[in-house]
Formats: sequence, C-alpha cells, structure tokens
Amino acid sequence: MTRDALAERKAASGLSPVPNVYDAEPIPDAARAEIERLLASGDLFRYTAPEGAPVAKLEAEFAEHMGVRYALAVSSCSAALFLSMKALDLPRGARVLVPAFTFAAVPSAVVHADCTPVLVEVGANMRIDMDDFRAKLAEGADAVLISHMRGHTSDMDAIMAACDARGIPVIEDAAHSLGTLWSGRKIGTIGKIGCFSFQSYKLVNSGEGGMLITDDPEIAARAVIMSGAYEHNWKKHPGLQNSFHLWQNKLPLYNMRMHNLSAAVIRPQIPLIEDRVARGLANHDHVADRLNTSPWLEVPAPLPQEVRAPDSLQFNLTGDWTDDEARAFQEAASRHGVSVQVFGLSRDNARAFWNWQFLDEMPDLPRTRAMLMRACDTRLPARLTQEDLDVIVSGILAATEAVKGA
Repeated sequence: MTRDALAERKAASGLSPVPNVYDAEPIPDAARAEIERLLASGDLFRYTAPEGAPVAKLEAEFAEHMGVRYALAVSSCSAALFLSMKALDLPRGARVLVPAFTFAAVPSAVVHADCTPVLVEVGANMRIDMDDFRAKLAEGADAVLISHMRGHTSDMDAIMAACDARGIPVIEDAAHSLGTLWSGRKIGTIGKIGCFSFQSYKLVNSGEGGMLITDDPEIAARAVIMSGAYEHNWKKHPGLQNSFHLWQNKLPLYNMRMHNLSAAVIRPQIPLIEDRVARGLANHDHVADRLNTSPWLEVPAPLPQEVRAPDSLQFNLTGDWTDDEARAFQEAASRHGVSVQVFGLSRDNARAFWNWQFLDEMPDLPRTRAMLMRACDTRLPARLTQEDLDVIVSGILAATEAVKGA
C-alpha cells in the first residue's frame, strides 16, 4: 500500500493522517529573488564576478557561524572529505581510520583519495568502540576520519587525546551534525578539518552541496586550489595570498566547486539553523521518551558532553529478537504508515559495511554487525508537529506489540 493510499484510509477511518517525513526542509522565500536574479543573468559560476559572488558570501557567513577562520564551499560533503585528505598531503595507501557505522560515501572518499580505509568497531550505542580504536591506532594510522553518523557523537575528548599524542590529524565528517555541541564546542571545529553536507535530507537543504572548514591556512589554501581555483581565481578568496602563490600550478585540480545557485539557496537558511536544531532535538527527545517505555526498544542516550542536533531517530530492538521478527516489525510499522529501516536487514543498505564490496578487504567486525542487525532508523524532520510525532510513536509501538506482545 502506498503512503498516499494509507493516508486516505486513515483519514476515512477518522485516524490522524500519516505524516510525510520525506519532504526536505523548505527553501526560504528570501532565496527566491536571488535565484531569479542569477537565472536572469546566467551568473552561476562562482568565479565569474570579480568579488562578492554568492558562494564567496556563503563561505564568509558559514565561517562566522562556525567560529572558524576558513570555509570552502564545494559540491558535496564527499568532495569535502576527499579534498581534506588531499590537503593533508597523505601518501598513497595511507591508513585512514573510519567508523564501521557510516554511509558508503565516507570510505569511498578515502578510496578516491588513494588511501586505505581501516574500519573501526562501533558499539550498541552507535559510537566508536574506543578499545578497538586505540588498538588500530597503535597498529599504525596516518589520519582519522570520525563520522558522526546520524548525529551520534563519539568520545571526542578520548579520540583527540589519542590522536594528538601520536600527531595524527583528525577529520570530522559532520554531515549529520550541523548544530551539535560537544562540551560547548561546535562539532566540526574540534578536529583539524570539519566537513558538512547540504544534501536535501540534511538540516540545511540545497539538494547537493558541502563545506570544508579549518583554522589551518595551508590546508585551506591547498583545498581552495585543488577544489578548482585555476589560474588566478584563488585571488577571489580573501587572505592566504602567499600560500596561494606557493601552490600555484603545483597541485592537481579536481573541480569540486559549488555554484552560485546552491549558495543562494543555502545562505538564507544559515540564520535558521539554531531554530531547526532546537525543534529537531525537542522532536527527537519526545519520541525517544515514549519509545523507551517499551521493554523491547531503546534509544541510545547522549553522552554527557553532547547536545545533539538530530533530524532522524535511531533505536535498538532490545532483548530476544530473531531476524524474522525484526523483519516483521519493519513490515508492521509500514502498515501503520511509519517507515522504519533495520540497517542490517534492509537489502543493499549503504550503511551496512558488508555491502561495501569496493573495499580490498572485508574485515570481521562482530560488534558492528550485531548492532546493525537490530538498529532501526526513521526520519524525524524538525518541521513535524506534536500530532505527527504521536502518530509515529503510536505506529512504532503498535508494530512492536504486534510482533512481541504487550
């Protein structure tokens, strides 16, 4: 049954309609005049104007919002991750530690950068297993790429202490964590480089797009040139002129630039981030509190240092669940109009590491595998109302009862 058909049936029965969780965050009206201007002028390339292009303005505004020195707008978060590793000048085959619970694009970026992903175990709380992390760090690593998957922040104090002791740079994949705080610091500003996504299902929506941030001038200069600032277009980036002169014609150009239309869509959403974060967290915690009343469900709690910025919700099927029961739970939730995905039981799921067949070696990661086989995922956009949230909760609890009893 389609979502529309289910909504019609519920409406006919007098039940609350099924909320649409698939629409992205709306584009503010403030973007429309600038979009029309750009379309009328054809001025879409970020380097056409001598200065003041929408992409350049976005970079300045995002850097100010995050409290960092440099921001580089690019075509995607994957592009930002790739450029981060290239800007760090990692050698071919460099070992890059990556959480085994992440999206396939993350290890793909490592492969694209001619590096070797080393997958680290993730525990039932959906965060890096620090024992396995320290063990693999001791075996040798050239960089660490921490993916704050679905906004679950690993122990950044312990990670940074271990990496700083060995002089190993940390890249933060903050695609799901724009607005998250760790001990009052913004996620993405703790490691040497932070990378963000503006893909449609993220907190800020431009369809596609990404951002690389850093306080390191050499990393910023190298990333700018490699992103596609060919000839003397780097002069349209403020500062760093000596570094730009140093790297002129010495680095490959990967052409991962953002265009002005994307920037025009993103810029009016920057002032909306804090409100979206507050509403998303309230929605998440409301649903989490209700789900945690079931003996069969558990939402991982935040770490003490963490203030999350969620736009989705993850929970574990706890207790004695078989694979067939977990599949039956997914199906029952769907009948109630709620889309719930068990990561490890959804065919070809790009977040299940055993589906990353492009890796040279498939490691044995029993803790991560066990977590993924019972970890559930559902979208929970900040725009949902209390009534929407209660419909989702009711559907999940009813599906649980249908499989496991009251």
